[in-house]
Amino acid sequence: MCSIMGYCGEVLDEAAFEKGFARTKSRGPDDSRTVKAGRGVLAFHRLSIMGLHPEGMQPFTLNGCSAVCNGELYGFAEQRKELIEKGYTFESDSDCENLLPLYFEHSVDMFRLLDAEFACILYDGRTDEFIAARDPIGIRPLYYGYDEKGTILFASEAKNLVGLTERIMPFPPGHYYKDGAFVCYCDIAARAQTSEDDLETACRHIREKLVAGVEKRLVADAKVGFLLSGGLDSSLVCAIAAKKSDKPIRTFAIGMSEDAIDLKYARQVADFIGADHTEVFMTPQEVIASLEDVIHLLGTFDITTIRASMGMYLVCKAIHETTDVRVLLTGEISDELFGYKYTDFAPDAEAFQQEAEKRLRELHMYDVLRADRCISVNSLEARVPFGDLDFVKYVMSLDPEMKMNRYNKGKYLLRHAFEGLGYLPDSILWREKAAFSDAVGHSMVDYLKEYAETQYTDEEFEEKRQRYVHAQPFTKESLLYREIFEKYYPDQSDMIVDFWMPNKAWEGCNVNDPSARVLANYGESGK
Repeated sequence: MCSIMGYCGEVLDEAAFEKGFARTKSRGPDDSRTVKAGRGVLAFHRLSIMGLHPEGMQPFTLNGCSAVCNGELYGFAEQRKELIEKGYTFESDSDCENLLPLYFEHSVDMFRLLDAEFACILYDGRTDEFIAARDPIGIRPLYYGYDEKGTILFASEAKNLVGLTERIMPFPPGHYYKDGAFVCYCDIAARAQTSEDDLETACRHIREKLVAGVEKRLVADAKVGFLLSGGLDSSLVCAIAAKKSDKPIRTFAIGMSEDAIDLKYARQVADFIGADHTEVFMTPQEVIASLEDVIHLLGTFDITTIRASMGMYLVCKAIHETTDVRVLLTGEISDELFGYKYTDFAPDAEAFQQEAEKRLRELHMYDVLRADRCISVNSLEARVPFGDLDFVKYVMSLDPEMKMNRYNKGKYLLRHAFEGLGYLPDSILWREKAAFSDAVGHSMVDYLKEYAETQYTDEEFEEKRQRYVHAQPFTKESLLYREIFEKYYPDQSDMIVDFWMPNKAWEGCNVNDPSARVLANYGESGK
């Protein structure tokens, strides 16, 4: 990961700007630079992943224009050959050096052409204007706000902008900003047309596109590792990578020592694919002691996100402190595409599709946010194969009737796509899903709930939760998280649209805890 920031006009308080930018130094510990861009400034903290030499340091400049980008541009080498043929020269091996030549060739239409997970800010010195953009899923973070004179600011994280702007908001994924407006260049969740592929054809394409998505994310000049939960999604990513690698891949799993479901299954997967596997154990004391730090680094009050971040943060911390791995592949985004436990309750195929579209559009506030912050705060970079644009567009185009659980097994298409091909043992490929926050140890969530219960009497809970109108806390756990959130991000709850919860309008989903454990169909999950 890297950290970017842009003040798109005269900086009112340079000391406050530098202080805000310093809050995300861990995203890019290798080097830092702030440069003038017209009347404004662009700033960059670097984590060296592609092009490890000093020439890869940003901002990049060309013909009076400047750019900063936190991102990975896949296929950049072939793209660069075409740009060289058009007369452009390059000083580094950094993929992001392609951006300004692409901008000169295509203007803002270039964002439609990128196969990338990115957030960038450009200054066009020819027109004295700033342009910003974010990838269609929002895998790379970007936030914005306005100072008291109405000048817009952009930054990788909300914490960069605290104290510089009254209202902080997430930059909408799949949009670019130009001439004072946000313009949608790609609605990744939209279904332009429904694919007519039958089940076997669909599964073949799913397999081929996911394999391609993993393969392109293995390219890095820094060391690559894998988060392995033992569940279907991360196990498939690891299994594909193992087949594509000429030496054992490095995998990492975490759990509570007494009841971590994932450690058992992760070890089975690691053994099967021949991985160099590391287990990390966490204690109840570590979970509680890390809670405030985790909420601060996340910038959210959402229950699911916080629970699932505890294990992810601690395993990434261990990776940072004990290894030379700098890039981590993860299994996020599969659930939004193929379904959760609660989407088994979808009343019909269209409702299933609408829920998938909603979750995908909001993903940048939940699972994607979690993966980015837990990994980047530990000076690592996240790559998300299930977020590959070609893969996502294809799965979203499939007939939702095909994706619904008509097979007595969730995510049937994904499982069937890899069936009988030696990627994973059947015991993993067909195992029921367990929520990550539960699977690291059911006791972890229980410890958090019990701790929250000690913080408030029933009377205090009712009185304090009434202070919040938007996303009002509804349990002592949610109130505890909200109060910690407000300590670091006062009056900024609008950054998160609401709590991540099952669709309460569906029969069987009107629950008061986001864990799949409370659903009637949880069954054998997590055993």
